[in-house]
Amino acid sequence: MKEFAFIFRHSNIDTFHPSPEQMQERMNWLASIVAQNKLVDRGNTLSPFEGNAKTVIKQDLITDGPFTEIKEFITGYLVVRAQSIEEAIEVALANPIIKSGGSIEVREIIKRY
Repeated sequence: MKEFAFIFRHSNIDTFHPSPEQMQERMNWLASIVAQNKLVDRGNTLSPFEGNAKTVIKQDLITDGPFTEIKEFITGYLVVRAQSIEEAIEVALANPIIKSGGSIEVREIIKRY
């Protein structure tokens, strides 16, 4: 099986306030991935607030923000197992963030060891 990173994005931090029902739906989605033995790393929520992210370019060049041109904020990430990117996309499509205007970037993890 391959591993894929799911990077969760949302368009506006001011409008991203999941209800208890939405949080339960997300937990149910996560539990289904665990039950299928597809969860590799649960990840964590990433801070969307200024001052909590920096980009290190070189020793004397450190800038604010996680990215220079990002239009959305990254809410968190997961790593899952799947046979193919198509299967990983199917798993991602079931996540409730899609219903609230968010998106999930799916990237295959390339292991080089």
